[in-house]
Amino acid sequence: QVQLVESGGGLVQAGGSLRLSCAASGRTFSSYGMGWFRQAPGREREFVAAIKWSTGNTYYADSVKGRFTISRDNAKNTVYLQMNSLKPEDTAVYYCAARTSFGFTAQTMGAPWYDYWGQGTQVTVSS
Repeated sequence: QVQLVESGGGLVQAGGSLRLSCAASGRTFSSYGMGWFRQAPGREREFVAAIKWSTGNTYYADSVKGRFTISRDNAKNTVYLQMNSLKPEDTAVYYCAARTSFGFTAQTMGAPWYDYWGQGTQVTVSS
């Protein structure tokens, strides 16, 4: 089992920044990569960004490219999501997730490929 705890959400004005953190514990060695997802009211959970533990290779949804940055600290088993130039449409509950499945491809970025989930943290961007 892998336990994930997110932190860092909050209320910010449009154009502002937030940094989310996700601390992993438990059988973290079994994790291949980590991802961030978000879910707004009435919408499906959507992929935001992902990172491979071993190489640090990163992947982003088109909607956040150039604004969000995912990073990891292997020593701390922690993944971060730096969010800049926030927009009201970024408002959602943000979840981090861990996957044991190998291989990040365009077809394997979605939520079903992830095995463990955090409880989520609310991000609200006011206009």
